[in-house]
Amino acid sequence: MRVTIAGSSGLIGTALVALLRQAGHDVLRLVRRQPRAPDERAWDPSAATMDAGTLEGADAVVNLCGSSMASRRWSGEVKQAIRDSRIGPTEVLAAAVAEHRVPILVNASAVGYYGDTGNREVDETAPVGSGFLARVCRDWEAATAAAERAGARVVRVRTGLVISSSGGLMGQLKPLFALGLGAQLGSGEQYMPWISLDDEVGAIQFALEHDEVAGPVNLSGPRPVTNAEFTTAVGKVLHRPTPLVVPGFALRLLLGTELVEEMVLAGQRAVPAVLGTYGYHFRHATLPAALAWALSGTLN
Repeated sequence: MRVTIAGSSGLIGTALVALLRQAGHDVLRLVRRQPRAPDERAWDPSAATMDAGTLEGADAVVNLCGSSMASRRWSGEVKQAIRDSRIGPTEVLAAAVAEHRVPILVNASAVGYYGDTGNREVDETAPVGSGFLARVCRDWEAATAAAERAGARVVRVRTGLVISSSGGLMGQLKPLFALGLGAQLGSGEQYMPWISLDDEVGAIQFALEHDEVAGPVNLSGPRPVTNAEFTTAVGKVLHRPTPLVVPGFALRLLLGTELVEEMVLAGQRAVPAVLGTYGYHFRHATLPAALAWALSGTLN
C-alpha cells in the first residue's frame, strides 16, 4: 500500500511511518518546506498547493495535522490557531483525495468531540458534546466531506491521551513525579481516555488495512480510568508517592478557566467499540501495562 502522511514529524506520525514501513508499506511524507529526502513531498495548506504527482498512485492519505491544544492559555488568537491548524489542512487534503480518487482517508480527530461526559460511557455512536473542543472536533471531521462525497473510505480517528516513552503526556508528567510532585487534579473524578502510542499507531494501521472500518473510531484503551486512578498508577510505576491534590482554582489561575474546564477538569469515558467490533487486539489493554511499556522505552 502506498500511504501519504501529513503531520509525519510529530509523536504519532514518526511512530506511524516506522510501523508502516516495517509492515512493508511505501510511505511518503508531506512537508511544509523544500523536500530534503526522497520520501518527502512539499505542500502548503494555506495556499492549497502540493507538489505535482504527490497523490498519483496513492492508496491512502493519513492526516495527523494539528497544533497542541494545551500548550498555553486559550486566548482568542490561540483558539483560532487551534482551529486553523486542523480544519484548513483537512479541507485541502480531502479535496486532493477527491480529485485524485484516493480510496482511503484516515483523518485525525479527538475524544474531545464528546465534550465532558462525566461518568457516562460513550462509544462512537454518541452525539457531539458542547464547548470549544467539541465544536473544533465537529468541524474538523466535517472538513473531510469532499473525500467522502467522492467515494473515499473516510476514517475519523478520535484519539485519547497518548502514552509513550518520550514526549506527549508522559514527557510532561515524568519530571513532576520524579520530584514527588505528581498530583491528583481537582476532584480526580474526571475520566482520562488513555491509549499507548503502540496501540495508537497499531489501530491506525488496522484501519488502513481493514476495508470494513469507516466513520468515527475511538482510539482509546478499553478500560478508561479517572484522574485519581491515573495518578495513583503513574506513581506506582515510578515508585513515587502521590498524596498531593491541585485544587481547581489553582489550575484555573495557572492555565486559564476555559482550558481547565474543558481539558483538565473535564473528561470522556470513551471506549473503543468499533475497534472491538472488528477484532483489533490491544497490545496494552490496561493502564498499568501501557505505563510499564512506555517507561521501559521499548516497542513490542
